[in-house]
Amino acid sequence: MNTPKQNFLVISAIGLDRPGLVNELSRCVLENGCNIADSRMTVLGGEFAIILLVTGNWNAVAKLEDQMPSLAERMEMTITCRRTAYREPRRDLLPYAVDVVALDNPGIVHNLASFFSSRNINIQDLTTNNYAAAHTGTSMFSVHILVDIPAQLHIATLRDEFMDFCDQLNLDAIIEPVKG
Repeated sequence: MNTPKQNFLVISAIGLDRPGLVNELSRCVLENGCNIADSRMTVLGGEFAIILLVTGNWNAVAKLEDQMPSLAERMEMTITCRRTAYREPRRDLLPYAVDVVALDNPGIVHNLASFFSSRNINIQDLTTNNYAAAHTGTSMFSVHILVDIPAQLHIATLRDEFMDFCDQLNLDAIIEPVKG
């Protein structure tokens, strides 16, 4: 369904968490002749955050865009939209998953982002979670990252550098190819 001929709209919305937000927003997308191609939705604190990639023909996407201000007011959410384009898959990038667990300390996400950025490795997806360790209740922090590694990089060298980097920061980490 995602073809270069379609129009693409990214919608981000944030507002007080309550039942019915996904229902109302997805109904608006559907009623305007569009489709949700990709999404991320989560509760952060007391807020519900939504990011959608919506597809449709030019008229449907334009109609949906026009309805966002009134929908934002009705739903009591902050909603922003941005047109985007089809992204061609690249064969010169290798998808890898990175999982990190550590004691919760400030700067973990920044340090990881800096490591990858300095090597021109793009982060495709990043999810974090704070939780209490079983038995001790110690505050722990986990990070799951999907990165695109340029095929010309030597993977074994990158893995060694990454593991040394994580050892210096006392981060327990794994970096492995995305399977399937």
